[in-house]
Amino acid sequence: MVWKKTVTGGALRGSIAGICGIGFLLFGYDQGVLGAVIGLPTFRDEFDNPDAILEGIIASFYDLGCFFGALLAFATADRWGRKGSVAWGSWIMVVGTILQTTATEKIQMTISRILTGIGNGVNTVNIPIWQAESFKSQNRGAMLVIQSALIALGHPLSTFMGLASQQADPSSFAWRWPIAFQGFFLIIILVVLPFLPESPRWLVQHDRVEEATVVFAALESKHATVNDPKIIRERDMVMASVQRERELGEATWSEVFTEGPNRNISRVLLGAGPYMFNQWSGINSLAYFLPITFERNIGLSTQLSLIISGVLGVQYFLVSWLPYFFIERAGRRTVMIWSAAGCSFCMVMIVIMLEVNTLASQWVFVAMCFLFFDIFSWGILPVSWMYASEIMPLRTRNKGVALGVSSHWLSNFAIVFFTPDAIENLGPSLYIIWAVFNASFVPITYFFYPETARRSLEDMDEIFLHERFGITKCRKPGPRKLDTDSDSDLEKEKMPSATQQEAVY
Repeated sequence: MVWKKTVTGGALRGSIAGICGIGFLLFGYDQGVLGAVIGLPTFRDEFDNPDAILEGIIASFYDLGCFFGALLAFATADRWGRKGSVAWGSWIMVVGTILQTTATEKIQMTISRILTGIGNGVNTVNIPIWQAESFKSQNRGAMLVIQSALIALGHPLSTFMGLASQQADPSSFAWRWPIAFQGFFLIIILVVLPFLPESPRWLVQHDRVEEATVVFAALESKHATVNDPKIIRERDMVMASVQRERELGEATWSEVFTEGPNRNISRVLLGAGPYMFNQWSGINSLAYFLPITFERNIGLSTQLSLIISGVLGVQYFLVSWLPYFFIERAGRRTVMIWSAAGCSFCMVMIVIMLEVNTLASQWVFVAMCFLFFDIFSWGILPVSWMYASEIMPLRTRNKGVALGVSSHWLSNFAIVFFTPDAIENLGPSLYIIWAVFNASFVPITYFFYPETARRSLEDMDEIFLHERFGITKCRKPGPRKLDTDSDSDLEKEKMPSATQQEAVY
């Protein structure tokens, strides 16, 4: 796609941010839309009243598709470019959305879910890195908090869409329309993409320096030119970073799994941990199936379950912005520990309320679900997506973070696959499992995870160089630094790679 310099400065940055935001929103919408329609009578009639196992297959194979899409993106992102990859991913999603919307057989719905997941996996790798490479680095934590909040907004949007279209029941429009609505976001992305520039860093990597310089100037302001000292300095900094990467080369997989002086395997395991905490907290056991969780656990009607799920999603979106104000000051460890402890408490209360099984306890159950989502968004959610990229050394960062991302998608697949059957057969015992997992995250984080807040990537290298595998002594945020200093550290090291940024998800 050829970019024409039609907008510049703030308008251009806003346009890129807007398209990236729509991509994040679409990711959240896709995660929630099946849960919004799977309990509708017309959906169940269309697919011969699927049992809990088939519900798990239809829902979870989307995550399996995302896993393969992410692998595809790792292999092809440098060839297609950031913007080109987003275009390919969006077109794959268009095909998957059409097949889902027109599905009349279980096999068609399952395959189309996989296809949609592949496209979304490609996008969730490339959209964040395109954004990161098109903007100056400001604050790693705050950036990922914003992205997480936009994903959270997609859940209530899909729920309310399902609630609105439910009025068309018994027509199949009731479930087909919420699925088809994904196409609205995709059309916007595909229409606007040709008017936006490719990542300037990707252009430099492919020796298109003149074109990259024009993009740097356009992103700066409408008055900036390619000869401005500021633009030249920014371009030269990226060129130096790219040259350094070429000199270092890519690490082999055997090096990633070797401890060595850089403690590579230790960092891989520590980096994968928060991704696993995210999934094994039980969040997607609730998020993917929230309406049917209320229906099957406490006997609410389909309509009331959708309303409550939508309200919960809106609250989840609103409170997920709060870490923006404290995650750098409090530190990753502190918010993770308190978040895990709070989530464990909520799960224990959910079990108690289901065992008591009175009208009052049923509404306390609903309240605990609200509180669980809130507490999760204050710690586990943002930390899980930023920690790995903050501790991995430059040479092994791509492969190390890729392993963490893979653990996330595979865990997501397993949990979503088994949840419908677990709700029916395990009852309250399902939430005991999540309570135990969350409780275990507290001592694991306290003893083994060094603090990364307000520390440059070089600082973390130094910490791992002097700490052996085991109990960490680095438990407090680093000293306060000027933003310009931390930005310089990040820029000198490396602009975020696709595997680092895929992580919004």
